[in-house]
Amino acid sequence: MTDANQAAIDAAMAVMAAHIAGLNARDNDAIADSLHFPHYRLASGRMQVWETKESYLDDFYARAGDGWSRSQWDSLDVMAAAADKVHLDVRFTRFDGEGAAMGHFRSLWVITREDGRWAAKLRSSFAA
Repeated sequence: MTDANQAAIDAAMAVMAAHIAGLNARDNDAIADSLHFPHYRLASGRMQVWETKESYLDDFYARAGDGWSRSQWDSLDVMAAAADKVHLDVRFTRFDGEGAAMGHFRSLWVITREDGRWAAKLRSSFAA
C-alpha cells in the first residue's frame, strides 16, 4: 500500500468517525460536513440525490424511523483505496432509546476528496 493510499484510508476513517459522532449528537452541521453535495444513496431500488444539506437532514430523521436514538458502526472494512477515493464495506446498527437494536444493515460507502476536502460522496445501502 502506498503512503497516499494510507493517507486516503486515514482520511476516510476520520470522515466516518465524524459522521457517526455528528449523527448521534444530532449535530446537523457535523453531519452535513461529513458529506459532499450533491450526495447520492441507492437503496430499495431507488437512487436518491440530495442537492443540499438541508434536503438531506430533513430526510434522514424520517428514514431512521420512530424511536431511533443512535447508531453505531459495527465494521468499516476497506475494499479499495486510491489517493482521492476510498470504498468502504460498512456494517451498522440502529438502536432505540432503550438500547435495543432496531436493525443491522450493510452499506457500501464511497469517500472522496474534492477540492481538498474529504467527505462521503455516495453510498449503496440495504437499509430502508
